[in-house]
Amino acid sequence: QVQLVESGGGLAQAGGSLRLSCAASGSTFSINAMGWYRQAPGKQRELVAAFTSGGSTNYADSVKGRFTISRGNAKNTIYLQMNSLKPEDTAVYYCNAISFGKYDYWGQGTQVTVSS
Repeated sequence: QVQLVESGGGLAQAGGSLRLSCAASGSTFSINAMGWYRQAPGKQRELVAAFTSGGSTNYADSVKGRFTISRGNAKNTIYLQMNSLKPEDTAVYYCNAISFGKYDYWGQGTQVTVSS
């Protein structure tokens, strides 16, 4: 089992910045990949940024050049630095981890609201 806890969401003005954190606990040795997803009202959950099992990073086209995913010194922590925020970035942001290549774990989500 893997537990994920997000923090750092909140309210920002357009053009501003926020930083999200996700700390994993439990069977962290089994984690192959971690990343961030988001879900806006009435929309499907979508990938924002992620570390793949091979160690590379993937970003949604809509956030490239504005968001950066990074790891903490302890590899069970990831961050999402969000710059140049836009109102369309408003969503609940979820941390995701894949364990043993097949088990999906999700955090509780953190709300990000960007005002224009």
